[in-house]
Amino acid sequence: MDFEPFQPGHLDGVLKICAGEGWNSYTSDHERTHRALTAPGVTTIVAVDQGEVCGFAQVQSDGEVQAHLSLLAVKANYRRQGIGRQLITFSLERSGGIRMDLLTDDAQEFYKSMNHSSKFGFRLYPETK
Repeated sequence: MDFEPFQPGHLDGVLKICAGEGWNSYTSDHERTHRALTAPGVTTIVAVDQGEVCGFAQVQSDGEVQAHLSLLAVKANYRRQGIGRQLITFSLERSGGIRMDLLTDDAQEFYKSMNHSSKFGFRLYPETK
């Protein structure tokens, strides 16, 4: 298993993972997804097994203190092998942050297994008119 910075050649593999997760906001516009994964302040790391993208993590960071795990996904047949944990470790190291915040809907037990503190949070959306 190799862990590498995201490159354009990884995009199709990342999109397949996003489709498997039902993340339509990423699969509907491939160019937009590429821009999101490579934007200033973003670190995206992919896990590659024999040329196949099997997982990825996207982190936004100020490069000094704060990092935010925006996306983490591992293909179903690669789960429970430590890949997600390694993606988090490598992406935090490369982003330059010293701590990472995140939101999760359904992976609480996974994140609780790591050194952490829990905080109450919100996800805000633009006002609708």
